[in-house]
Amino acid sequence: MATKEKTDDDLKRYYSIGEVANKLEVNTSLIRFWENEFAHIKPNKNSRGDRRFTKENIRQLREVYHLVRERGFTLEGARREIASQSEPQPDKQEIIERLREVRRRLEALQS
Repeated sequence: MATKEKTDDDLKRYYSIGEVANKLEVNTSLIRFWENEFAHIKPNKNSRGDRRFTKENIRQLREVYHLVRERGFTLEGARREIASQSEPQPDKQEIIERLREVRRRLEALQS
């Protein structure tokens, strides 16, 4: 059996707002805005008040991104959609992220 090598990302527990913004390809102010608009997104804060996002927070932000940016939901519509889901859909979000990664790699090959 082949074992999957752990990357730095697999070992990491917390991410800065800049790292999260890079992962989602948005700016940090949008991350802060969504944090204020969606009550379920609650990153930890260190003693200096810096946001420390967990993988679950990033999954939640990806879900918001998908609903608002890709599916065209309003913020209120996205809130209702998230509230109506009895279980989060990490599988779907994981697939979307994998496809994005494939796209990034293909675009890198074209350059």
